[in-house]
Amino acid sequence: MAEPVPALAVHGLRKSFGGLTATDDVSLDLRPGEIHALIGPNGAGKSTLIGQIAGWIAPDAGRVELGGEEVTALDVAARARRGLGRSFQVSSLAAPLSARRNAMIAAQARQGSSFRFLRPVAWDRSLREAADAALDRVGLLPRASVPAAELSHGERRLLEVACALALGPRALLLDEPMAGLGMEGSAQLADLLEDLKAEAPILLVEHDMDAVFRLADRISVLVAGRVIASGSVAEIRGDAEVRRAYLGED
Repeated sequence: MAEPVPALAVHGLRKSFGGLTATDDVSLDLRPGEIHALIGPNGAGKSTLIGQIAGWIAPDAGRVELGGEEVTALDVAARARRGLGRSFQVSSLAAPLSARRNAMIAAQARQGSSFRFLRPVAWDRSLREAADAALDRVGLLPRASVPAAELSHGERRLLEVACALALGPRALLLDEPMAGLGMEGSAQLADLLEDLKAEAPILLVEHDMDAVFRLADRISVLVAGRVIASGSVAEIRGDAEVRRAYLGED
């Protein structure tokens, strides 16, 4: 039986800034129904790799595929329309707008440019329905009318996930979703991500190793711009090179 087409795949990505090689022949994939965690020490090249996958950094070599379609030359918005949902450590929420309006903007990005400027976005029933469905999925529908600036830190993290879901993604790219969350908030978000992976597989960049070891079906370890190991949680825990390079063990 043929292997299913990966939801997301990168092949031989390279990126240098002057004499610094930030990503060095990086290849990995994200398979349907899984959480694939990407870990590595600070300065490993994770941010540059995420930028290349998301579309705001052009690789020097290699390619990015979404659902088997090459998207290397496409910009961020075009990748979103093709099903790449994303949230990042540095929030991109529109703070004065309500949770619902933020999610509606994400849903509109999925539909692409149109003549929608001829009427207020808030009047578009299809966008509102998509936004409310995403908010309900993360438990924020009761807070739909609250400005993002007035949500708690944990609620804003959930809103970022809701905005990613409003894109109707075939793959989710989540960068440090646990950042700044307490134990209760991290546990709540982890439960949500475990449920979401059946709808859209998740490439998870995360420093919270307890969350990584709980959630990941596979883990890839990036050190000095290269993937030094990739495998199951047990395989990564047992890899001597990973323990030396990242986990700080002899």
